[in-house]
Amino acid sequence: MKEEKHNIKRWLFWFSLALAVIVLYNVLGNLTGIGRWIGNLMNVLMPFFLGLLIAYILYLPCKKIENLYKKTKKKRFVNKHARGLSILTTYIIAIIIIIIILNVIIPIVIQSLTDLFTNLPGYYNSVIEQINSLPEDNILRSEKATEIIESIKNIDIIALINMEKIQEYIKSFISAIETIFDAFIAIIVSIYILLQRSQIVGFLSRLTNAIFKEDTYLKIKKYFIKGNTVFFKFLTSQVLDAILVGILVSIAMSILGVKYSVLLGFMIGLFNLIPYFGAIVAVIIAVLITILTGGFGKALLMAIVVIILQQIDANIINPKIVGDSLEISQLLVIFAVTIGGAYFGILGMFLAVPVVAILKLIIDDFIDEKNSQKKKEIAK
Repeated sequence: MKEEKHNIKRWLFWFSLALAVIVLYNVLGNLTGIGRWIGNLMNVLMPFFLGLLIAYILYLPCKKIENLYKKTKKKRFVNKHARGLSILTTYIIAIIIIIIILNVIIPIVIQSLTDLFTNLPGYYNSVIEQINSLPEDNILRSEKATEIIESIKNIDIIALINMEKIQEYIKSFISAIETIFDAFIAIIVSIYILLQRSQIVGFLSRLTNAIFKEDTYLKIKKYFIKGNTVFFKFLTSQVLDAILVGILVSIAMSILGVKYSVLLGFMIGLFNLIPYFGAIVAVIIAVLITILTGGFGKALLMAIVVIILQQIDANIINPKIVGDSLEISQLLVIFAVTIGGAYFGILGMFLAVPVVAILKLIIDDFIDEKNSQKKKEIAK
């Protein structure tokens, strides 16, 4: 009887193994089909993902405006419709900002780019003439400097960043939305998420509590709240800081008479979104462009002014916007940005810092918990 049971178990084992191999073979053989099916599903769900992203970005300003409405004197009507009014106000402000960007800033930037690329050979020749007019013992006429200048000449900037490329990038971005209908669905989804955010968070909280044990649930809840706080603080502060830096730099460059001041200010503000490295890269590019368009003296003056403004931003403006620090060292920031950029490109460089801040929080809690357990064991 025992031998028969043993044979049945062995037969079931080999049958299960063979079945698993057949299933795995069929799955691997149809990876293309599965990938296509997942791709189609993602395309269908894209408006919902975009709606979720829009709602996430607009949540903080929407919440602040809602709190302001609740403090008004006309409490009966406003309190009853505070959430709806806050969403309407937030979308009106967002639409106004988008219209200003599309109709004021973007045309100036595109015109400046077009003018820069058109006149680039002339700017380069002008700089070469200035260098050649310098004394023979000048550092800019040394063999090393000449090699660097020649290497800059050989860089086909127009091939790397031209209007056709920019148009391709814009088209690829637009194609992600695909249709006006998808964009409309995304906006509607975002409005419903903002309206029903309390119910959505409550449902997710109850579901998590039902699935996991109490200790695990409390940890998930803690890290969800902390993670949200870190992401909101980082994203909103970086975007707001980038806008302020871009405006200040554009005004300062305009006063100095730097050509393409709005373009360079826009670029420096945009690069400022990338922690640590962004500001350095932006200043280097701005200096090179200013050398070509205005000479070494103006480029040096511009660099000094921009560096002073960035120091004011780093030590006064940014801390005021961010509030409490993310509590991670500069070394960890550099490490996070480097790894994020290497594996996930520009988006990785931007999001690496808040992700590492959350991971550091989890690791610190893990260490504290383990040390606390050891102390309790020693005390026993």
